Amino acid sequence: MNLHEFQGKQILSGYGVSVPLGIVANSPAEAVAAAKEIQLKVGSDRWAVKAQIHAGGRGKGGGVKIAKSLADVEQFSRDILGMMLVTPQTKAEGKLVRRLLIEQNIYYAGTSDVREIYMSVLLNRVTGRNMIMYSPRGGMDIEKVAEETPEQIFHEEIDPVVGLQGFQARQIAFNLGLSGMAFKEMVKFVQALYSAFVGCDASMFEINPVIKAADDRVFAADSKVTIDNNALYRHADIAAMHDLTEEDPMEVEASKFDLNFVKLDGNVGCMVNGAGLAMATMDMIKMSGGDPANFLDVGGTANAKRVEEAFRIILKDPNVKAILVNIFGGIVRCDRVAQGIVDAYNNIGTINVPIIVRLQGTNAAEGKQLIDQSGLKVFSAIQLQDAAKLVNEVLK
Repeated sequence: MNLHEFQGKQILSGYGVSVPLGIVANSPAEAVAAAKEIQLKVGSDRWAVKAQIHAGGRGKGGGVKIAKSLADVEQFSRDILGMMLVTPQTKAEGKLVRRLLIEQNIYYAGTSDVREIYMSVLLNRVTGRNMIMYSPRGGMDIEKVAEETPEQIFHEEIDPVVGLQGFQARQIAFNLGLSGMAFKEMVKFVQALYSAFVGCDASMFEINPVIKAADDRVFAADSKVTIDNNALYRHADIAAMHDLTEEDPMEVEASKFDLNFVKLDGNVGCMVNGAGLAMATMDMIKMSGGDPANFLDVGGTANAKRVEEAFRIILKDPNVKAILVNIFGGIVRCDRVAQGIVDAYNNIGTINVPIIVRLQGTNAAEGKQLIDQSGLKVFSAIQLQDAAKLVNEVLK
């Protein structure tokens, strides 16, 4: 589950990570009031006006502005709120900005001695250990840094038995070229950041940039936080932060029926049981000249109702020109899936896209009989490769 920047900073602050003072605003008037409150508390005479969407690169799309006056705060808020913000991490149409984060200026007391640092905490899937990845070249795309100056990318792996050690936090501060008070502040920052990562069962924390301010204080100027969905049951406060308006409506609807659904940009709807089989099915569609419109795993306990709802969700995508149903009956019974297909036809009404069905395994014969006796016009296949070829033919 992805979080907004302001939500991630709430979590970080709770673990002792230094973050700028910020207030969420939903209108220009609220933004100006927030700026005044920040000015009163910390004396800031400049503010960052930041769009809150689930995507990085907001500054490149005009979603982050530095206001030098309250009039700027109001004008920037009017410009950003309601805009379709396009960044390198959004689709072409962008994302609607519904709220802002107004923050204190942390480039205070001049900018000559301010440092921007990249830092993230994530799982190294090769070693199975958490690691801290960091670079003195923050404030830019880490991929570009890795490509152009790989020697500027550092890693610190954490032993899961003993956790982050003090010497590792000091090594990070040393590699970043810090000394004196900045060194001590960075050591505390790293330790608190890792505690937050473990404490909230995160999949990733990315802070870009971490700011070493002119007075050697260290701040998380940004936060990109992803929480492991499987751990949300023990973090009710974090689960409550889930912003459904940032999710694809089809994916939100699918989650209500325990369907594992991810929308893609192709033209062939897929309904499969099992993530591995779904990936193989998508590969076969691609190799046969088609393009998957979604990943949809109905699960091993799918019943007729769930299959019907899966059909409804797939058919809401206007780009879908054909549907491939590929079911291997292990736990799930093929006749249940077949009944769901029949029910979908009867309850939804006219379905104008061709459907290719491949049923193998438990009660496959009974499932095929159900479909044959229903009078539905579907294309049957035995081998997966044959099913993919049929998709290509019907698309033509």
